[in-house]
Amino acid sequence: MGTMTDSAQRLACAEGQSEPAHASHVRYPARAPIVNADGLLCGFELHLRALPVAESGEPGEHGEPDKHEIQKQTAAAAAHLLGALGASEVRTALAGHPGYLNLSRQLLFSDAIARLAPDRFFLEISPQLTVDGELIARLVTLHAKRYRFVLDDVQQPDEAFAKLLPYAHAIKIDPARFDSELLPRLAKALKSAGKLLIALNIETHEAFEQAKALHFDLFQGYFFARGSKHSARRVNAPRQALLNLLRLLSSDPSVAQLEAELKLNPVLVMHLMRLANSGEASIGRNVGTLRDAINATGTNRIARWTQLLLYADGRKVSLEEDPLVQLAATRARFMELASTRLAHTNRKVVDGAFLTGVFSLVDAVFGDTLENTLEALTLASHIRAAILRREGALGTLLGAIEALEHGDWDALDRASVALAPLTSCELAQLAISAAAWASTADQSKDNEGLERIEE
Repeated sequence: MGTMTDSAQRLACAEGQSEPAHASHVRYPARAPIVNADGLLCGFELHLRALPVAESGEPGEHGEPDKHEIQKQTAAAAAHLLGALGASEVRTALAGHPGYLNLSRQLLFSDAIARLAPDRFFLEISPQLTVDGELIARLVTLHAKRYRFVLDDVQQPDEAFAKLLPYAHAIKIDPARFDSELLPRLAKALKSAGKLLIALNIETHEAFEQAKALHFDLFQGYFFARGSKHSARRVNAPRQALLNLLRLLSSDPSVAQLEAELKLNPVLVMHLMRLANSGEASIGRNVGTLRDAINATGTNRIARWTQLLLYADGRKVSLEEDPLVQLAATRARFMELASTRLAHTNRKVVDGAFLTGVFSLVDAVFGDTLENTLEALTLASHIRAAILRREGALGTLLGAIEALEHGDWDALDRASVALAPLTSCELAQLAISAAAWASTADQSKDNEGLERIEE
């Protein structure tokens, strides 16, 4: 990717942010999960930050802003934004799943859209777009090149909807905002026409079940991360063994103590042996004893592995298909990466960052209140304060990753003010890096052994 002009770099960063050095001016997207009826990942909404208004160049001959220069700057920023979607970390963060992009008219008409692989992305048509002959012609051109379209946030089957429907592969609807009497009939008609139905803003388990009953195919929202006694992941012997192991690990145990605890559960021993014999954890030969496995792996890596395994629900599916494990791993890694970049960070903040991220969702595992669950885990007071009340640097970082999960750029800008020298651009980049790490955590040399516990 070529070097950008100063004006294009200003376009690429959020308005009001200081211009960072290096490649941190790239406007990385935010990632939000899309799951199927089994609650497994099958795609990600990639929230794109709207392009800011271009700054004018030199005034024209009549003292007015040079419109040609503005168009040139804006086109460069659009091309840069679309080009960023092809970055290796963005591809890795998708974990082999398609990305759903809500494109503005400006981006839809950009020649740089050719940088997007048609088999990797769905192009979402916003209800705010004016449906005219020019737009339809653009859809026809892109459709011929095998791009697939999604009609986003359809609220009523009006004339614009009818014009766009022939080009749509899928339809996104928020069931809570749609006419409750019309929705079942429309859903049935769209399914008969071969359209994929995606339910928006599914934030509770009840909403998920209701949307499933209406025969929606895919679901976008964070219902799977909400604590509910009726949907909590089972706390049985393996998970209780993980909790016991975590408590022991927090007390700086000896190898003999760890060995004794691990021997109580053969499943954990199996996973640890696999972890110890993988990649960089290996000591040059196959580890044959539990004591050697503990020494080869180290307590820090055993702790991380155990924390993420806590979210496993027992189904024999890969890590990259589990939305809750993905969310917890991404939060934890983001917190860890960002904590080292703060202006006034310290060892207490850095050491607590991964724990804060990974345990910020723990109520979804046990179904009890977050406060009660954290108390049972005996976490440090500053970590509990960050999770429960968003206090301190860790609390602000947690708020930043939550803003990115929802594509709330205004909230991210507010958080970045307190996270100097990190800018919104850099925070988004760190979140994509964390998502890429989470998407390959069960395959990388550092993290093999994160397979499912067979409960």
